[in-house]
Amino acid sequence: MMGLLVFAVVGTLAWWITGRLAREASFLRSLDHPNERSLHSAPTPRSGGIALLVSILIGLGLAAIGYALVPQSKGFLPKGFASASLWIVGSIALVTVVSFLDDRGGLPVWVRFGAQAAAAAIVVWGVGLRVSSVPIPGVGPVALGWFAAPVSVLFLVWMTNLYNFMDGMDGFAGGMTAIGFGFLAFFGWRSGHPFMLLITSLVAASAAGFLIHNFPPARIFMGDVGSIPLGFTAGALMLLGVRDRLFDIWVPLLIFSPFILDATVTVVRRAWRGARIWEGHREHYYQRLVLSGWSHRRSVLVEYGLMLWCGGLAIVYRGATDRWRMVILFVWMAVFAGLALAVHRRESRADLGSR
Repeated sequence: MMGLLVFAVVGTLAWWITGRLAREASFLRSLDHPNERSLHSAPTPRSGGIALLVSILIGLGLAAIGYALVPQSKGFLPKGFASASLWIVGSIALVTVVSFLDDRGGLPVWVRFGAQAAAAAIVVWGVGLRVSSVPIPGVGPVALGWFAAPVSVLFLVWMTNLYNFMDGMDGFAGGMTAIGFGFLAFFGWRSGHPFMLLITSLVAASAAGFLIHNFPPARIFMGDVGSIPLGFTAGALMLLGVRDRLFDIWVPLLIFSPFILDATVTVVRRAWRGARIWEGHREHYYQRLVLSGWSHRRSVLVEYGLMLWCGGLAIVYRGATDRWRMVILFVWMAVFAGLALAVHRRESRADLGSR
């Protein structure tokens, strides 16, 4: 009961702070001015991520007070939690500060990537969060050996940036956060992992509060100060879940696949053409859907349905036999291939109609 109250407080705080940032000018507020790469048409505040982070921190504080006051909570958190959490929080703080400065005035690419790589290295080597092997249904686990640490660092940096790449449509990143972290919370609850349950529930609750103001038509965006730390946190919790055997790496990949596949395929396509992959563009599948004539609201609602389907697929995958896992991954890949083809056909029809 106390936990539900904390989550309700966090969601309400995120809603209230986001509303204030959307309405009132302050040194924390910066505007996202539309350009040729944007989907929005009017200057919009992009400091909503501050509301997310502040409400999560307050939720952590309330949880810490409850932990200290309730005798039955002793032993609730695992041994070594304090030192590990400091490393993780410190890493998130690093990318948050750099992202805030980037929102305010723009920072060189090497500064942003350098800070993200340093934060990822702290989590991988300082805390020991890494993927040591990748299970292949029907084949078995493929050990990464000494590649495990650098691959995990690259994975964290990629998760951090793809979250930022995908924060380009009203309600999209906020919805993925509420739904994706909500499914991670389910696995934390199901596996009896209090830390995973606590953090993911707080993030999901804050995202739900933020989403009230971010749902199409959005009054505020989360900005880099929100998307970058959220992407980093998602990646770190994926590695934590794998290390503590809540699931194998395919489970969180399935949950966040609407983000991961769109961003990865788009970046690979752009890199193949020789485009600058770190620059803004309008080539992601969700952007192409809007540009082909779908409204933000219709597009994001379809994406929410896809997110829920992927989360449900992850739950089924977690309890399936090896043979059924092969079937699940095949169906998953086939559905996304079909969706990509559908977007392409939609664009072709829109082009023909405009001639």
